[in-house]
Amino acid sequence: MLFNSSTTVREDPAGGHAPARTAQALCGLLPPGSAVALGCGDGVVGRLQGASAQAPAWLQALVAEALAGTAPLPSTVPALLHVHRTAEGACVAIGAEVAQPLDAAQRAAWCDAAVAFGLNLLDTERMRARIEGLEKSKQLQQALYEIADLAGADLEMSQMLQRVHAVLESLMYAENCYIVEYDEDQQSMRFLYFSDRHDDFVADPERTYFLHDMPHSLTFALLRHGRAVRGPSEQVRERLKVGDNIGHGPESRDWLGVPMLREGRVCGAIVVQNYDYALRYTDADRALLAYVAQHVQTAMDRRHAQVQLERRVDLRTQELQRANCDLQDEIQERKRAEMLQLALFRIAELAIRSESLQQFYTEVHAIVGGLIDARNLYIALLSDDDTMLEFVYSVDEFTPYRPQRRRGRGLTEYVMRVRRPQLLELSDIDALLAQGEVQEYGQRPYSWLGAPLFDEGEVIGAIVVQSYVAKVRFTEHDQRLLTFVAHNIGSGLARQRAQERLRLAHAELEQRVDERTRELAEVNEQLLAQIAERWRAEQRLTHQALHDALTGLPNRSHLLDRLSEAIARARGGGKTFAVLFLDLDRFKLVNDSIGHAAGDEMLVQVAKRIVSTIRGQDVVARLGGDEFAVLTPSEHGLDGARELARRLLHVLGQPMWVAGRELFPSGSLGIAAWHPRYHNGEEMLRDADAAMYRAKAQTQDRCVVFDEAMREAALRSLDLEADLRRAINNRDFEPFYQPIVRLHDGEVIGHEALLRWRHESRGLLVPSQFIDLGEESGLIEQVDWLLYAQVIRRLAQSEGGYVSVNVSPRHFRSPDFTERLFGLIDTAGADPRRLRVEITEVALLDDAPRTLAILQALRERGVLAQLDDFGTGFSALSYLHRFPISVLKIDQSFVAGLQDEGGTGSHALVRGILALASTLGIETVGEGIETEQQLATLRELGCDYGQGYLLGRPAAAPQQL
Repeated sequence: MLFNSSTTVREDPAGGHAPARTAQALCGLLPPGSAVALGCGDGVVGRLQGASAQAPAWLQALVAEALAGTAPLPSTVPALLHVHRTAEGACVAIGAEVAQPLDAAQRAAWCDAAVAFGLNLLDTERMRARIEGLEKSKQLQQALYEIADLAGADLEMSQMLQRVHAVLESLMYAENCYIVEYDEDQQSMRFLYFSDRHDDFVADPERTYFLHDMPHSLTFALLRHGRAVRGPSEQVRERLKVGDNIGHGPESRDWLGVPMLREGRVCGAIVVQNYDYALRYTDADRALLAYVAQHVQTAMDRRHAQVQLERRVDLRTQELQRANCDLQDEIQERKRAEMLQLALFRIAELAIRSESLQQFYTEVHAIVGGLIDARNLYIALLSDDDTMLEFVYSVDEFTPYRPQRRRGRGLTEYVMRVRRPQLLELSDIDALLAQGEVQEYGQRPYSWLGAPLFDEGEVIGAIVVQSYVAKVRFTEHDQRLLTFVAHNIGSGLARQRAQERLRLAHAELEQRVDERTRELAEVNEQLLAQIAERWRAEQRLTHQALHDALTGLPNRSHLLDRLSEAIARARGGGKTFAVLFLDLDRFKLVNDSIGHAAGDEMLVQVAKRIVSTIRGQDVVARLGGDEFAVLTPSEHGLDGARELARRLLHVLGQPMWVAGRELFPSGSLGIAAWHPRYHNGEEMLRDADAAMYRAKAQTQDRCVVFDEAMREAALRSLDLEADLRRAINNRDFEPFYQPIVRLHDGEVIGHEALLRWRHESRGLLVPSQFIDLGEESGLIEQVDWLLYAQVIRRLAQSEGGYVSVNVSPRHFRSPDFTERLFGLIDTAGADPRRLRVEITEVALLDDAPRTLAILQALRERGVLAQLDDFGTGFSALSYLHRFPISVLKIDQSFVAGLQDEGGTGSHALVRGILALASTLGIETVGEGIETEQQLATLRELGCDYGQGYLLGRPAAAPQQL
């Protein structure tokens, strides 16, 4: 029997009774005064039944029995009765009390229509059931996403669980809810979260409750039971054999608790309850809560793991800080030793090269100040008869000038008397004063340090530093430093004083001779200097306004003035002309590799070559950077401009030496010829610039003349950029994965994610069709982040090997690269060890310290780095050992050379790269393998892995991921 008596009649959500409306419609097909009853159903929607307005009760009962399979045969009932059953298990029963008899054809037609109405009604109800199921699934999925996100949010556990409670309330009635953590071994639990409007219990997440303290706890019974339980709390107590509720909150009308499991063991529970007779939890609620509970447990585990990780990171940070302090101490000690050695050398040098004693004293003060706090310092020397003390140099906060005095019993004389350095604090000075050893002069210091000066064993004076503030105290280390310095100052000072006396004698004689001449010459020189300087300033300002400071060529402003004049002459019937726009190829590589100074030197040489090539009436200008322009008359049309362009490219292409390197420069050149459509020089420069970029795009060292086709190409480029921006908003980019294979056994160990654009009209585009525009417009980084997000989400949803993504040098060095990448990994829950980044050799050469820091940060999180297209750059060999590179990818140009058995050059290069990688402990991948010969050669040479069309083409969804 398909249906039973418990099957219920479903109502139309719009407010009417759909079966009744259908029955009324069927009744309208019969003679007036007829009545119709309809029933239909299946295993999905249950039973649906309705009748027309005047249908008698016995007719409705008859249809119900027919639907249930218990009605009498149609020939035995006083009405039209028809039952139709489908092979899929659906049933339609129709009964009618007809006012006038129907013939066989009318009866059959009406029954067919009734069956069609009934089956259509079932289809509609099935569709409604599916929609309701999908809505519930979507709501549940969104809730689980929110719970997963909460685990990674910067929230305390209580805040996270409060948010989880809110999510749970969006799925079911859960106003009263609590969450406990359970320790099966200790038979204890903690209330991590508790919210109940009828129970005033205040949960302390740090407090632990033991089973023997709460023997009648329904929660403990649920945890030990290990399975979900629902029903009134009193019935649940009876079912779980728990004693009377003693001090554990009010009884609930309906109680639903589910355990949370970790590896099959109960580790906690979620409980919801209500106190309203009208509300009851269902089996669906129980299943939903059990499903959500496991996700909550997973979120809690992740949060616990994150807290533990943060604690371990803090501990490791403290250890590193301590180690860093020790290292800093060692470095400081070494620096002090180096500074002392340098100070002694400088003092010895001063004795020879100082032009005066005052310069000698000043520089000695600077040297001592580099070793200790010497803001208050003086040097005192004895007179030749040892009776007077002269302060030849003094810098002091309180006593800026120290007059000479008769040798007495001051602290300075005390140091010279005892013939050894003295480190005195305020208390030491008081003691010496009390003993009568010294006499006080000037402001009393908090800390005083003096050392005697010797010349051939005899004391000739002293050097003293002192502090008037308590926070600056000299140490024994300072005393040792000043002692070392004093030994060198003494001998140097003696030599300097002798030289000074000799210089003074010569100076006095020369002064008498030159004094009068100098007075007259000074006036004349000042006048001439002012006139010359004024003229030079005017010339400089005029030249700077119209010329480039580096090359001396006319600048853009000067060229535009000349262009305006040429345009005016051409419009008046004068000579026509053309503009040549020259840009150096790969000039940025020169700046980035051997420095901007070398780049400037190269620009100067290029400017000289251009000037040597042009004619007298031509104007050459530097527009900025590596861009130059030439304004040339074109009496013979474009032929003359093309010939000049050919000569320029030829001269430019000759080798040149820059910064000790032989460079082979080249350039790309665009030509714009005069046309009446041009209104100003900027428009001609714009078109010549566009032609230059066309030349650069076709091949380097080329010349292209601007034409209408280029204007149309510019418009197409503008359209493509708009498409690119639209594609970013619509997320029309997706990764294709090309396998990376271990060569000795053919196993796929990873993939490289390759960018594809699914264009709305042009189909699937590869990067070469839009990457240049993306980089020029600055949109390529947004595209890259869309690709990274898709790859990382796929890693989180799959198992298998690693996936590598390509990162441009500029993108790689962006300030937030690692932070954003780690954020994507954490959000998706992906394993960072399965993600690798591919960078080029240029990234290693640009800002090496920052590159090293980024690579180390990636490796600490488990993200390895691969060096792509290895061998195509230069200078990377000298940097490679300094960076944490895991894999070298041999450029496909070298692999292509392995196809020819006689290609010894490619064999030698690949063998050398493999030897280098083996020495550094780096794995290797051969790129662009397309033939069996290349595969066999790489395997024979010892290459670890391979990639190419022979081993696997890029695919949107490879089986290994």
